Parts: sequence; C-alpha cells; structure tokens
Amino acid sequence: MVRPVEDDARGIVAPDLGLTHFRLERFPPSPSVGRFVDRYWVVTWDRCGQPPYTQHVLAHPVVNISFVDGGPGIVHGPTTRLGSRTLVGAGRALGVMFRPAGFRPMLRRSMSTIVDADVRLGTVLGAAAAGVAAAVARASGPEDMAMVVDGALRSLVPHGRRSSEATTELAEQIAADPACRRVEALAAGQAVSVRQLQRRFADHVGLSPKAVIRRYRLYEAAERARAGPAVDWAALAAELGYSDQAHLTREFTDLLGLSPGRYVAANAGHGPVARER
Repeated sequence: MVRPVEDDARGIVAPDLGLTHFRLERFPPSPSVGRFVDRYWVVTWDRCGQPPYTQHVLAHPVVNISFVDGGPGIVHGPTTRLGSRTLVGAGRALGVMFRPAGFRPMLRRSMSTIVDADVRLGTVLGAAAAGVAAAVARASGPEDMAMVVDGALRSLVPHGRRSSEATTELAEQIAADPACRRVEALAAGQAVSVRQLQRRFADHVGLSPKAVIRRYRLYEAAERARAGPAVDWAALAAELGYSDQAHLTREFTDLLGLSPGRYVAANAGHGPVARER
C-alpha cells in the first residue's frame, strides 16, 4: 500500500511547508512491476505570479526516473547528498521511485556506476524511451501518467528471480526497523562477511549498508521533528542508536542542512530552509 505524503514524507525536507507550494500525489505500481518499483509520484505546481520556490530533497537510497513537462525521461541515480528542485511558473512532473536495488536488473551493470549521476532514460531503454516520454506528455492527468509508465515497465520485468531482490528485501528491512543499525549484525544475519555485504550493496544498491542505515534512521529523526517541537532528542538519539544527542544533531545537520531545532521551525514556515554554514 502506498502511503499518502501526509503520513510518510521521508526524504522531503520541511514537507509541511513544501506542500503549501505544490501538490504531491502517489500511485501504486501493478503487481508485476511492484517487484522492482515502490511507487509513482506526480508533482503539480502553479507559481504564476509568485516567486519561484525551491524544494530540498534527501532522496531515498534508490533510483528515480523523472519526466518533467514533456521532457525526456531522466534516470537519477542514488544520491549521497541533499538535492533541490526550483519550481517556476506552472508545470507537472512524474516520478518512478524504484525499490532499493530495484533498478539493478534494468541497468545490467553495477549501481555504483550511477551514484550521484543523472542519465537519459534512452541510454538504458534505447529507442523505446522516447515513446514513453511522449505518452507521458500526452497523458490527461496524474494517474494516467503513472499508468503509461507502468505499462511500459511491465514488458521489462524479468520472469525469474534476480539476486538483487534479496538485497531489496534486506534494505527494506533496514527501512522498516530502526533497530537495524549495525552492519555487522546484518552481515551475520545473511551469513556473509561485512566485506561481502558491502560489495553486494555497492553492486545492487549503489551505496554502502552503513549509508543506507544512516539515511533511514535520519528519516525517522526528521519525521519525529516534523511531529512538533516537543521531541526528547536525547531519548530519540538513544532509540535510533546514536552515541548521544550531539551525534544525532551533527548527522542531522550534515545530511539535511539544518539542526533539528531549525528544521522544526523551517517546517512550520518560521525560518529558512537552507544549509547552515
């Protein structure tokens, strides 16, 4: 089940503020495509007569494919840093958010080769990519846009199970359970060495297991901050496996660009959403 952004805004920096400037809708993939794709998302905005708005994002450790205002499909590799998108005028964008390691069978090479990279969808799908982009541009509405891409992806889904699907399951275990915070324990649970697990994640996900753990526990901290200012940060730091509150604050600021306190204020519209120097 795809959760609405009101219930799950992980990855969107100061989401409550952002949602006053754009609309975000999510749609589930078909069952066969759902082996590899988590969701489709559609953002629409109308800033005509208003100043541009920049939305910051710390993306999930996955691939997203975007189609913006009739443009070509762009594959956005897993990221190690904060990204942003400035909304100007009126427009719409469709995104395909893959599951962790979900894009590996389509890429057919190590995911580490596209970390922090944007590449044309045509380099992966060939000539078919242009037809998909054109069909998305002609779509009548958000759900229709999602279904166009879902239909195209159905023909690309491999029939047999791929080794990367086990990595998908492990990464999603990390996402679902904040108690998953030690790489050594994850490796032991898979009956492999830490080094073997690191190589597997580099190939299938593009990021290390430590980076994936760090990303998801940071999301949990940000969602707690979003809930309001009355957060017991010391208790939360202990719950999420940080050495202390200062450790949480450093990591939060490093990845999201704002300290927890300033993040709470920014999400409520009481401060800038900009990286602290």
